[in-house]
Amino acid sequence: MITADNIKSHEFIGLNTEIIQSTNPQVIGLNGRIINETKSMFTISTEKGSKTIAKSTNNWKFTIGGKEIMVEGTKIAKRPFDRIGGKA
Repeated sequence: MITADNIKSHEFIGLNTEIIQSTNPQVIGLNGRIINETKSMFTISTEKGSKTIAKSTNNWKFTIGGKEIMVEGTKIAKRPFDRIGGKA
């Protein structure tokens, strides 16, 4: 189960997110469902189509089980495999 304590070590694909702080003011408030993730980018399905956004230059809000969890992009800017702790 994803919680505020362990969200950084979970899969983000499928979660709803919103950008709450950014170095680019034009993307603040952008929200949608994460449909893909790479080391440094999220692809988000929004009402206006898919957007690819850098992780590290933004702070993200995830809503899980009715709770809002804030995550700094620099803390999750890793390959999903490395962040989740996968073994080869």
